[in-house]
Amino acid sequence: MYRKEPSIALRSSSAALYNNLSVLRPPGRPLAAFSAVHGPSLSLVSADGPGFAHRQLQAKEGGMALSTSLLTQAAWCVLPSRVLLVLTSQKGIQMYESDGSIMVYWHALDVGEHPPAQAVFARGIAAAGGRFICVGTSSGQVLVFDIPPKGTNVTLSEVLEQHRDAITDIAAELGQPPDGAGDVVTADDMGTLCVWSSGEEFTLRGKIPASGCSCSSVKLWNGLVAAGYGNGQIRLYEAATGLLRAEVNAHARWIYALDLAPQTGMLLSGAEDSFVHVWKLSRNPDTEDVEIQHCHAECVTDTQVCGARFCDPDGNSFAVTGYDLSEIFRYGRV
Repeated sequence: MYRKEPSIALRSSSAALYNNLSVLRPPGRPLAAFSAVHGPSLSLVSADGPGFAHRQLQAKEGGMALSTSLLTQAAWCVLPSRVLLVLTSQKGIQMYESDGSIMVYWHALDVGEHPPAQAVFARGIAAAGGRFICVGTSSGQVLVFDIPPKGTNVTLSEVLEQHRDAITDIAAELGQPPDGAGDVVTADDMGTLCVWSSGEEFTLRGKIPASGCSCSSVKLWNGLVAAGYGNGQIRLYEAATGLLRAEVNAHARWIYALDLAPQTGMLLSGAEDSFVHVWKLSRNPDTEDVEIQHCHAECVTDTQVCGARFCDPDGNSFAVTGYDLSEIFRYGRV
């Protein structure tokens, strides 16, 4: 059971984008920061003693003048050696130090590769394999960047080309995945999922075919792929085989965000129907059956939920953003 806690004000409202909330929760340390996108700017809220410090980050394209392009997503990527804040937009990919103070790297999207009528953008961000950051694009490519322990010598090490439609989300297994399961999953607008093993060269482990509905958010935990869809369903697949293990009609409308608490297998889902649900994923030790249990439902009244994230690795608290709302709602377990 969760109870509402004092909300956190934002300098601007949250845009109606998939996964439009990022929470920085470095391993072994208290909660550090929140961020949400609106137009060409990012609202940053960082813990500052008993209160919060606010900052508005106006994205710069390649260190040039203020950007006029729209941001599509922002996420902190926590690697063993450093933490980077990654922003995606209609023009490219920007990587900053974790507080947004210094731009570390800028990658421009090649507009010339796309047909004139097709939208160009990057979307889907995940840290993987200890030293890589994966970012998706509207052409279906997944760009893999090799991140040095410090400095700005970021390199594009590989381009993964298995998707035919725009990437919606990317997730990575934080711990050691089960044998053959892969540790990265990518999703696209048509609902196709690809499972990869990270390394010097990324290896495709399996492909889960499109299901006729967009997959807006995806997570990977203990060899399970959790996918949220536009029809309100959550589906659980075996990462190693692509076998569908569970299907839940979780929401009445489009799912915009999923999150997983890695220590406990708690799953968080938020959707256009104003509801946020907390689920518990587990495997039966005797039969290896995948089980999903509903734990909590929270109605964020008259709100199109566009971001939902746990604030700790155990899933004891979570935060929610909503379209056109200038605050972050927080909930803690009682």
